Amino acid sequence: MSKLKKIPKFKTEDEERAFWSRRDSTKYVDYSKGKKVLFPNLRPSLRTISIRLPESLIEKLKVLANERDV
Repeated sequence: MSKLKKIPKFKTEDEERAFWSRRDSTKYVDYSKGKKVLFPNLRPSLRTISIRLPESLIEKLKVLANERDV
């Protein structure tokens, strides 16, 4: 594999976003050396709630969710 390019330092997140939107990351990162990591202390971004809905509406929502593979 050819030598990887050095990733520059960015002053802002917008600058970094613009940089990566115009470039191929495989020229900067060797993904074959990636390792699996776990983040056990992250909080889930979803929270369960309970709401009362008519059964007919629940059935319609289930059908829509199934169609959208949710």
